[in-house]
Amino acid sequence: MKKMYSFLLAGCLLIGSSLGLSGCGGSSGAKTAGGDDKVVIYTNADPEAQDAFKHALDKNGFEGKYIMQSFGTSELGGKLMAEGKNLEADMITMSTYYIDSVQKQNNEFAELKMNVPKTLRETPAYYRPTTGQFGSIFVNTELLKKENLPMPASIKDLTDPVYKDKISIPDIMGSSTSWLLAQAVFDAYGEQEGAKIMKQLEANAGPHLEKSGSGPLKKVKAGEVAIGFGLRHQGLMEQKKGMPIQVVDPKEGNFFLTEGVAVLHKGNAKKEEQAMKMAECIIKNSRQELLKYYPMALYEGEKVDPSYTPAYPKQFKEKLTVDLLKKHQKLIKG
Repeated sequence: MKKMYSFLLAGCLLIGSSLGLSGCGGSSGAKTAGGDDKVVIYTNADPEAQDAFKHALDKNGFEGKYIMQSFGTSELGGKLMAEGKNLEADMITMSTYYIDSVQKQNNEFAELKMNVPKTLRETPAYYRPTTGQFGSIFVNTELLKKENLPMPASIKDLTDPVYKDKISIPDIMGSSTSWLLAQAVFDAYGEQEGAKIMKQLEANAGPHLEKSGSGPLKKVKAGEVAIGFGLRHQGLMEQKKGMPIQVVDPKEGNFFLTEGVAVLHKGNAKKEEQAMKMAECIIKNSRQELLKYYPMALYEGEKVDPSYTPAYPKQFKEKLTVDLLKKHQKLIKG
């Protein structure tokens, strides 16, 4: 019987996988673990942001009333695009360019009705921003001096052969942080020249082309490379800890991405109302903690240490969408 059960279970899982289902009977781990009454939250956020969300919820009456499940950005984005309103989650926190693209394709998010401060930038009714991140260059000053390398002032500087195998950048096929790099290059130099520059950067990075957006900073900290590109605030935090890290704002500009919270509109009014309350709670009660890790003002009244303000803050000229990301990926990898 055990063998027969294993065979049937494997077959069921195989069929479910081929159809994009979560398992036999449409059930999932989240439902089994939490029950239908709990709000299911899917998130691509870093651990620090997830902790801030949980602290806000748990301290304001929602402890034990939700399940939070973590995904990579591309993985969660793929699920949102493919599953639409069939997604198990009731609420998501996700890169806002994905939220916009999914809403355009599937119209699956509810209009948020909440009493929160006004956003500094125009925001659609179906999400509110949770975090914002600028991109920048950072250098290991000790290694730069030891290797007798010039201090870069721009991203294009890093295409110089002198930096061969001395830099680390994230791969645009695996990291949204890399898109901040690509946006700066394409904005400054256009698509044709920009694609050449991106390919030269990848060639100079060689074995130090990272799938993770935090990978370059780890290598710079460890002294494996002298220069990296990543999230500006992370480099500044290491600098403030006394590490020999210096943040360099590239002349092409510090571009940014935001992540946001959205509630799925799936026809369950009670669950949607509860998810809406949790989304409002996250915005009202997590921002103070989030600003310690993601020091970018998103709402009126928020103040950020001036040292965290980049020299060349910029916003890409085109609306950020998944299609635009794919276009840039093709230009770089094609």
